[in-house]
Amino acid sequence: MTWQKSSGDGFRRGSVTGRTQFQRPDGLFQKRDERTGAFMEVKQTQGKFKGVAKEPDGRDTENS
Repeated sequence: MTWQKSSGDGFRRGSVTGRTQFQRPDGLFQKRDERTGAFMEVKQTQGKFKGVAKEPDGRDTENS
């Protein structure tokens, strides 16, 4: 079992499981659910989501 929580110091311990992120053509990052492939929220500010693996990630098992 992996755990993920905020350290309170601007970073997360562990990664968010079952989610990946990718950069859209407009430069914003969007999350995707690994299990269903459904698109999730889009980050409205510059930069990546904290603690979410980029695609292809290689950290989680297939469809974790």
